Amino acid sequence: MTASPARIRRWRRYLADERAEAALYRELAERYTGEESEILRGLAEAEQRHEQHWLDLLGERAHPTPRASLGSRLLIRLARRFGSFFVLVLAQRAEGRSPYDADADASDAMAADERIHGEVLRGLAARGRRRLAGGLRAAVFGVNDGLVSNLALVLGVGATGLPAATVLVTGVAGLLAGSLSMGVGEYVSVRSQRELLEASRPDPESQRALPDLDVDANELALVYRARGMSAKDAEKHASEVLATLHLDEVGVETAEEEHEDGIGSAWSAALSSFLFFASGAFIPVIPYLAGSDGFVAVAIASASVGLVLLATGTIVGLLSGGNLLKRALRQLAIGLGAAAVTYLLGLLFETVNL
Repeated sequence: MTASPARIRRWRRYLADERAEAALYRELAERYTGEESEILRGLAEAEQRHEQHWLDLLGERAHPTPRASLGSRLLIRLARRFGSFFVLVLAQRAEGRSPYDADADASDAMAADERIHGEVLRGLAARGRRRLAGGLRAAVFGVNDGLVSNLALVLGVGATGLPAATVLVTGVAGLLAGSLSMGVGEYVSVRSQRELLEASRPDPESQRALPDLDVDANELALVYRARGMSAKDAEKHASEVLATLHLDEVGVETAEEEHEDGIGSAWSAALSSFLFFASGAFIPVIPYLAGSDGFVAVAIASASVGLVLLATGTIVGLLSGGNLLKRALRQLAIGLGAAAVTYLLGLLFETVNL
């Protein structure tokens, strides 16, 4: 086939990317087990079909073997080293940017495959997102809360014209007070939730009443209906239980009981919240610890917090599959906007005092 040099370069780039994607999925498959591993191997086989399409078009022009893009090579290295959910998320984003829809040299089937691959990766990544959801929420919430609340406190107090030493003491006090409040609040929250679930569990002492129940007229079926069984299934299960005189609660747990393992330890939640908040709240205090004061300290604290807000927003965007820049700027605007309000109030109090 006669083709322009630019067209050949594009084919070779596609060939390199398909080979890299196949290698990436094989690397990830080695890190996973069971169904997830099989799914990833299936994606690798599909990418090999696409690779063959470009090999057929290129013929001898496929040699020497083209090199994959820097992004593709980086993903493979990450997969070899970590093989984590984060690599799946990045691969999902890469599949979503496939150029085949607008390229006449790629078949409609290939373009459709790439869209489906993105959905497959979305499904695999969703499992990781569910596992990370609670921890990620706590981390982002804790760090952001520490960043914004202590920056607002430091800027508000600093804008009143008080000495830098006073602002520093205020910032440290805000760090400790906020961290302790977060830790205690999380402990009470998790502990209370566990106690509520404990109160809903079946009473093991109920088993002692089974031998005395009237086989023909009893309320055992109502127990199972109260826990979510249909009337028919509850009657059947009650009959089986009475036949064996064994109170078997398997299959009738409440939704709260099924998810109780996801609650975690109250002490662990408290410590995590304390540390996440403290790590965020420490950043606005750094300039004052270093000896800065006045507008210089305000500028350094704001810039430092802004960078961290951009980073947390980017991480949230990456894991959620959303627009990275939009998520980052949203975090920045919300955080610095809240701090700006207290800073303006501090300036107002300074003016009033003057």
